[in-house]
Amino acid sequence: MDPSLARRYRLPNGILIATVAAVLVVLGTIQIASDALYAGSAQPGAAPRHVPTALGVRIYKLLDRVAPAGYVESTLAEYELKQGRLAAAERYAIRLPASPVRNDILARIELARGHHQLAFEYFFAAPDIAAVQREIAEIAVRDPQRAYRYEARFKDRLVSLTTHPDAVADAYWRMGELATQQAYRLPAGKRRPFLERGLRDYRTALRLAPLNMNYVLSSANQALALGAYRTASRLFEHGIAIDPASADSLAGLGIVALREGRRATALAYAARARAVNPQASELLGLERMLR
Repeated sequence: MDPSLARRYRLPNGILIATVAAVLVVLGTIQIASDALYAGSAQPGAAPRHVPTALGVRIYKLLDRVAPAGYVESTLAEYELKQGRLAAAERYAIRLPASPVRNDILARIELARGHHQLAFEYFFAAPDIAAVQREIAEIAVRDPQRAYRYEARFKDRLVSLTTHPDAVADAYWRMGELATQQAYRLPAGKRRPFLERGLRDYRTALRLAPLNMNYVLSSANQALALGAYRTASRLFEHGIAIDPASADSLAGLGIVALREGRRATALAYAARARAVNPQASELLGLERMLR
C-alpha cells in the first residue's frame, strides 16, 4: 500500500478509536452513577451496593450541567424526593418535558407536601390509575357523591386516551359502587335514583368486560335491590354461562325465586350452590332468607 495512503487512513482510525474509547468511558461512568443511585434496590452483596451514593449523585449533577437529559433530570428528582428535599426535587421535575413521568413525580412531591388536591390533578394527568383510585377512595369515605364526580371525570380521561380499556370498565364499576354508597347514606325513600344510577354503571362495566364475574354479581344484586327480578335473573344466568360452578350465581337465582314466591325452586338452587361452595356469600344470604 502507498505509504501516503496508509497515513491518510491511520488518522481517521485513530480518531475513531479515541471516540469509541471516550463513549465507553462516558457510558461506564453513567452505569456506575446509576448503580450508586439505585443501590438500595439491588440484592444484598451485589456490586452496586458497594458504590457510594454520593458518587452517583455527583456524576448525575455533572451530567445535568454538561448535557442535561430527561433521564438525568428524572433520576435526580426521584433522588431528591426520596431524601425529602421537595424544593430540589421540584426544580429537577419541572425541567422535564411534559410527560406522564413529569406529572407523576410532581404529584408525589405535592402529596409529600400534603397538597392532596394538586397531587390528584397531577396523578389524573399522568394518568397514574392506582394513585387516582386511592385518592378517590379517601374522598369516598367522607363524600361518596363528590367521589363519584371525580370517578366520572377520570373515566372520561381514560376513555379519551383509548389505551386503558380494562381501567375504563373498572372506573364504571367503581362509579356503581359510589352511587350505591351514596344511596345507603340516604333515607329509604330517597335511595332509588342512586341505586338506578349504580345499576346503569355496573351494567356498562359488564358490557365492556362481559366475562368479569365481579361486574356480573354487582349488576345482578343491584337489580335485586331495585326489585327488577327479571333483570337480576338474566344477569345471574349470564354468570352461570360464564362459570357453571358459580355458587353465587346459583344462589342468586334462588334469591330471585324466593322473592317471587317460588320456595321449592329456591331450595333447589340452594342445594346446588351448597354442593359447589357452602361458604358462598350469596348462598349464606339465601339460607338466612329460607329460615
